[in-house]
Amino acid sequence: MRFFLTRGRFGAILGLLCIAGFAANAGQSSTKPSVSPAWPKAEPAAVRHWQALRFGMFIHFGPVSLTGHEISWSRGVETPIAVYDNLYRRFDPTNFNARQWVRIAKAAGMKYIVLTTKHHDGFCLWNTKYTDYNIMHTPFHRDILAELSKACRRQHVAFGAYYSVCDWHNPDFPLTSPGGKVKRAKSDLDAYNRYLLAQIKELIVNYGPLITIWNDVPEMFKGRGAQTIKLARSLQPDILINNRTGDGGDYDTPEQHVGKYQEDRPWETCMTLCRQWSWKPNDKMKSLQECIQILVSCAGGDGNLLLNVGPMPDGRIEPRQVERLKEIGAWLHKNGQSIYRTRGGPWKPTGSYASTRRGNTIYLHVLRWQGDSIELPDIPREIRSARVLHGRRVKVAHLDGELRLTLPAADHHAIDTIIKLKVHGSAMTVPALDALH
Repeated sequence: MRFFLTRGRFGAILGLLCIAGFAANAGQSSTKPSVSPAWPKAEPAAVRHWQALRFGMFIHFGPVSLTGHEISWSRGVETPIAVYDNLYRRFDPTNFNARQWVRIAKAAGMKYIVLTTKHHDGFCLWNTKYTDYNIMHTPFHRDILAELSKACRRQHVAFGAYYSVCDWHNPDFPLTSPGGKVKRAKSDLDAYNRYLLAQIKELIVNYGPLITIWNDVPEMFKGRGAQTIKLARSLQPDILINNRTGDGGDYDTPEQHVGKYQEDRPWETCMTLCRQWSWKPNDKMKSLQECIQILVSCAGGDGNLLLNVGPMPDGRIEPRQVERLKEIGAWLHKNGQSIYRTRGGPWKPTGSYASTRRGNTIYLHVLRWQGDSIELPDIPREIRSARVLHGRRVKVAHLDGELRLTLPAADHHAIDTIIKLKVHGSAMTVPALDALH
């Protein structure tokens, strides 16, 4: 497929970049990487809002679902490049229902959705003007991004756009498949950067407001990512951008593992519900216990969780994955007060527990017990009450700098025993505490 920017579009984009002040001076090319990239910081209120949501749905989808192999990474490996690049000609997800996708996310207790609008393979799930390698040139011929963003707005779910910084299909990008390790004999990174910025503008202007632009694989964009951030902020001041632009961003993105406890910078773990990002037949799925404990550990570390599903070729989210998501949602319906609108701590997460807090309340999530008690570092606050969430009282004892909480084994919950502690004064000012040695 051919990539193109008409002279008119190219001129309009250059005008926008100059108005936004991307060049350091009038003689500098708008696409030249800056020596010390600077970009407007995120609005604190927008960051707090995003953190309060805590749990979102990641969706990896595209023509690759026809093969059951991994998105982008299978190009030139399991699937020959010429075959992979023509999968879109057979891509017809006739059972796609944006409203149903959003209903599934809501049933899971998820507060936002992030869709792979363009992965490393370059295929675009929206009606972009800048390449014909997009959803409108498939048999499906419907703008998936438009339908999903509209469904999110109607159902009051925040919507974000994943957009890969690299593009192994675009001839202007220096690297190609397999795995972005093959260097093209001829490329033009400046031209590709103009293409990228034009598409970022399309996403925000035509499908926003967006809660985030979620970039990926930024290794070649050092010094250029600031342009992405400046453009995004000029179009939507309250948008968030992750740390994979090439020049940082507003929040960190640990992948396939729970991030460390971190109060000073927002973060979000992205993780698959199964093993593969895109749909794979009979892929091994995480148990309910695994899912809940991952979510709890993220919240306890003061981070978000973006849990991924890969819809099937016909556009449906796999029924067994839907059932697992509903189970998570049922747990959150009962226990969500200990996750949403909380901050992590004061006890840093371990393999046995995590904690969240809000106001004068601490929620201790006990994931593993040894006997009837759990010992923690004591906190400089009077504990006025301690009881299992929706359950009985918990015995509290203070012993030489240790806090011991005791609860009969019959009252332990198999997945997560949540102990709600009411303290005198603010729980938010208690310093973070490491596990006892």
